[in-house]
Amino acid sequence: MTDIFVIGIGAGGADLLTVQAIDALRATDVFLIFDKGEEKAELSELRKQICARYCTEKPYRFVEISVPERDPALPYKQAVAVWHAARAARVADEIAALKARGETGAFLSWGDPSLYDSILRIIDGVRADGAVQFEHTVIPGISSIQILTARHRIALNAIGEPVLFTTGRKLAERFPEGQGNVVVFLDGGDGLASLRGRAGEIFWGAYLGTADEVTHAGPIDTVLDSILEQRQACRARKGWIMDVYLIRPPQRA
Repeated sequence: MTDIFVIGIGAGGADLLTVQAIDALRATDVFLIFDKGEEKAELSELRKQICARYCTEKPYRFVEISVPERDPALPYKQAVAVWHAARAARVADEIAALKARGETGAFLSWGDPSLYDSILRIIDGVRADGAVQFEHTVIPGISSIQILTARHRIALNAIGEPVLFTTGRKLAERFPEGQGNVVVFLDGGDGLASLRGRAGEIFWGAYLGTADEVTHAGPIDTVLDSILEQRQACRARKGWIMDVYLIRPPQRA
């Protein structure tokens, strides 16, 4: 029996859920949502809209879990490990409460839970601690990169070439030469800025799958400034941004 679902809910649109995801939503009693402050309140509201559309079989409710701040004074990986441990302790308390009531809980993960989302690592931490015993099921979802390639009508990879997935922070440190097409998540802006003077094409999208979706593509040296300006304007208007992009280096002879 599943105690906890981790449900990939797609990149933002309520019409992007799979049938399997909808079935899991309808089997859930309590949706656990991390409270990330007022700037990200819109993301919680989108989750609630998805539930209102599909959870028509029985009553359900939401429980918000407060999120501790990540310590900026610590080295990045250490800070993330400490942050995840603190979140895992709070998740363990909620799962224990659910099991005591005989309820099924769920986390709703943007895109796919396996792609640059922390919830599966947090759940692994709870299970490793052993204080609460539970079973969980992961439901895959349509990721933002799938929406990105669909919007731009492109293939993810070049023929016979690999694809590298990385973050904006790592891209800014060093461009991964010779790795084929490069997909970049979690960019605070430094990754994009580091592309100045680089040859190739970029395919960019923000708020993919939602009513605020924006996309842009073209040669890096031609469109990069426009992307950076549009990105800044979007973030200023909404207070947050979720974007992803694909870099297509010049084809090798």
